[in-house]
Amino acid sequence: MSNRFKNKVALVTGAGSGIGKSTAMLLAKQGASVVVSDINFEAAQKVAEEIVSLGGKAAANKANTAEPEDMKAAVEFSVSTYGALHLAFNNAGILGDVQPIADLSIEAWRRVIDINLNAVFYGLHYQIPAILAAGGGAIVNTASILGLVGTENISGYVAAKHGVTGLTKTASLEYAEKGIRINSVHPGYIKTPLISEFDEAELIKLHPVGRLGNPEEVAQVVAFLLSDDASFVTGSQYVVDGSYTSQ
Repeated sequence: MSNRFKNKVALVTGAGSGIGKSTAMLLAKQGASVVVSDINFEAAQKVAEEIVSLGGKAAANKANTAEPEDMKAAVEFSVSTYGALHLAFNNAGILGDVQPIADLSIEAWRRVIDINLNAVFYGLHYQIPAILAAGGGAIVNTASILGLVGTENISGYVAAKHGVTGLTKTASLEYAEKGIRINSVHPGYIKTPLISEFDEAELIKLHPVGRLGNPEEVAQVVAFLLSDDASFVTGSQYVVDGSYTSQ
């Protein structure tokens, strides 16, 4: 355990697995009280229990990030459980259907936009007032390398992640003088359940570093951005991609 986030309360969405889980565990290890939020409450509970077993502080929360009331409730739960909210990591997301635009259903498009873009707005909308009330803090939104460049057959995902990039920049401008830093993190292909339907060997070829990333590597960047070590960093896009976007 360390004191990097001593007396800080952090809300992490999509924390039941992957990048969210790794980040929740790292924040707790570094002293934060963490609200582990996920649509899969059982998964969230397991992560929270693991954090507590290691000496950290964590509480599980069930939330569908695509529902505004759930995001409001997650913030209220954070404040009622730990007394404040200082940090947030809007991380929950899905890949969506893998199809060309003309074959993609309207319902599939709306679903991925709701979960990957609208949910980030809902998170910011309810987190920002709570963080202001706590005296300021920081927020990180999960975008993607595909929030910076395009690829074929996942138009909803690419559009949503580009939206997150722009939303983050706008939010950072609105709250820079009010004591909230807001940045986005842009992972390459990371070993998480999100990429399970792809050929791993083919994905590795896309990264000049010659491998996929690990959730823990993204978590380290998120923790930096949420910490006072990044006190002059806001409105930035931090790429964690093994040089994918350098090509």
